[in-house]
Parts: sequence; structure tokens; C-alpha cells
Amino acid sequence: MSFNLCILCRGAKYLCGRAYCPVFTRLRVFQRVSSTSTELYGSSPPAVFIGRTGYPHVFAGPLAPNEIGATEVYDFPELWSSKPLDEVLNLRLSLFLGRRIVNVRNIEDKYIQELQLLVLPLKPVDVEIRFAKKPTGFSFSEYEPPMGPRAPLESFRIVSMSSAARAVERLYSDVDARAGEAMVELYRSGAPVSQIQKLLSIGALGRKRSRRLVPTRWAITAVDDTISRHLIEEKVREFQQLGEIQVFVRYIHKNLFISILVPGEWGFEWMEAWFPKSTWNPFGDSVAIEGDYELFKPRDEYASIGGCYYAARLATVEYLVKISRKATAIVLREIYPGFNIPIGVWFVREQLRALYTQQPYKVSSIEEALKIVNKFSAIGSRVWAEKSRLIRFLKKVKKLDEFKALTQ
Repeated sequence: MSFNLCILCRGAKYLCGRAYCPVFTRLRVFQRVSSTSTELYGSSPPAVFIGRTGYPHVFAGPLAPNEIGATEVYDFPELWSSKPLDEVLNLRLSLFLGRRIVNVRNIEDKYIQELQLLVLPLKPVDVEIRFAKKPTGFSFSEYEPPMGPRAPLESFRIVSMSSAARAVERLYSDVDARAGEAMVELYRSGAPVSQIQKLLSIGALGRKRSRRLVPTRWAITAVDDTISRHLIEEKVREFQQLGEIQVFVRYIHKNLFISILVPGEWGFEWMEAWFPKSTWNPFGDSVAIEGDYELFKPRDEYASIGGCYYAARLATVEYLVKISRKATAIVLREIYPGFNIPIGVWFVREQLRALYTQQPYKVSSIEEALKIVNKFSAIGSRVWAEKSRLIRFLKKVKKLDEFKALTQ
């Protein structure tokens, strides 16, 4: 990094080519760590973290900033899609994690039950946390949002909290409902996906004998998968086909998202192109492209591309449910140099949700759709067409009417 550029930029113009300011990020982490003590009184968004290392004996604990009041935004990805990455990082690195090792099956443990009560309401919960030592460090993950300083937990107490939504209270108390059924019912009731993920993670859903803590990263993907699978099987497959090909484009934070929706039976493909000097291709000298797909029904095997596949699928299915149509969806992502920190699968889900609120380009052939892709894509539509299994299939059909007839 050139410090001359830093002097000219001062964190305002991103002259270094990154999607965030590394100087400000380091400074904020240093400020958080240097100003911490072994006691914290704040409003948890609410938020908890369940680790996976050492499973079934894992770290579990509350997250809270050293702030009282309306802190919902600290752990509410549904509000982050248009925020600058610096702001999201500032919020997340302000969350302190108190943690202790627990057995994931020991749901009757008083500490675990306190954590369950913490995440039942949607509004912030005032908490008192005492750490065994001064919190330090921070973490970034491909699955969870970033987190700030952490330390072993000495004590944890809920000071005051608001009531939970009726659906949440009922399903928390219902020890006969399966976890999958509870997730879908909560989604129908209007509960945010991020809250459902926390409830599953802390063992607040499912049959009594089956309840256990679920590592946060596993819970995130499980909820994305379960809800999108339900929407595909119960709604999308019964809809009429889309009337024309729709192409959506969104560029934000050194990322390009493109979705091509083609009239036909349900199908989905998610592909990522990581450029050199981006998060998962830091030392490469060429673009790395990976992806996975499904046809006609949700896939049974875990997608090779990871949790982003299910986050992207959920956002896409939500749009199809909104317009009451079915389609074959090819969703592409290009990640450019400068986007070089993992920040969690929420980024894909929420950026695609935002993408589907825009007006699409409407065309009548795959060739026309690829011309639109070519206008925005840095690697070009030819490369995408060669790498994508579904595009290769669709290109064989010369006319839209032929494809409709093929899938009816």
C-alpha cells in the first residue's frame, strides 16, 4: 500500500483499489481493543455465536457492543445491502464476544437457556457481561459476518428485554414441531431470516429430544437451504413460466452480480469468478471460476461452491414467489481485486435481494441475454457461456418458443 495514496485519499476515495479502507479498519480494531475492560454493559442486537471447532464441545456466547439503545443494526444483515463496507465493518468489529465451552446437546444447561432467551425478541436486549480477561482480536469468515474482540466469559446476565413475537414464543415452547417446520412457519410469519438462523443455532427450535446447538455457520446455510427448498417445492414448481427472459445487473463493493432468468422449469446455477488479489484468489495470476447447479428439484448433495449457493438460491426464489412465476435461473458473480476480506454469505443473499428490486432487461433469446452480460462482465459472456452448464444447454435452443415447448 502506498502511504502517499493514503494521504491523498484519507479513507474517502478508496484510491488503493480496495472496497474498504484498511487504515480505518485497523484503527477501529485498535480503538476497540485498547478501550475495553473486563466488564461490559450494553444492548445486544440481540446476537449469539456458536463455534464449530471441537464439536460437540464448542465455544458459545453472547455478542454485544459497549453501547445502550437501538443496536439492532449491529446484527441485522437485512439492513446492510447498501451500506459502505467500512460502516458494516465498524458495526461488526464493535461487537464483543464472551464465550465458554459447552456441550451442544446440553440444552437444559442454565447458561444455554439464558442465551436462548437472549435471541427470542427481535429488539435489543440489555446485558451485563464480565470477561475473565480483557477481550482482544477479531475474526473474518466466509460464512458469518465479522466479529470483534473476544474473551473467556466469567458471567453473563440479561438485565432487561422486550417480549418476543407470538410465533417465536409459540415455536420455542412447541417441543413437538420439527425444526424444518418451525423455520418455515417463522418465515411465513414474517420473521427475518437472520433471526431464524439465530434461533436454530441456539437450539430454540425443533423436537425436544432433537434440540441442540448448531454452529452459527451451519445454521446460516441450513435456514437458507430449508426455506428456499420449501418455496421451490410448494410454490415455484406450481407457477406458470416466466413470459420472457429477464436479466438483472448489480455492481457494488467491487462485486458484479448478474442474474439471467429464462422461462422454463425450475433450475438454478450459481457461479463465482474470483479475480487475482481478491479474497479467495490472493496470489493467483488468472481468474478462478467455480460453480454448481440443480435442475427440476433442489439438490440433495451439499453444493461444492459452499454456503453462498444457498443464500443466492433463497434470494432468487423469493423473487420468483413475489412475481408468481417459475424459471431457470443462472446467477453469476465477479469478484474484483480490492474485495479481499471474507465477510459472510449474508453479502450474497442481501445483494441479490437488492438486485431483484431493480428493473430487469427483458429479451427473447439467450444470445440477447449474453449480449447484455457482455456489456457489464469483465471476463465476457463467452467465458461464462463456456463455463456454465445451464447456459451451454440453453444455447442449444435457438428460439424462446422452442425452449418453452421443451420444458412444458
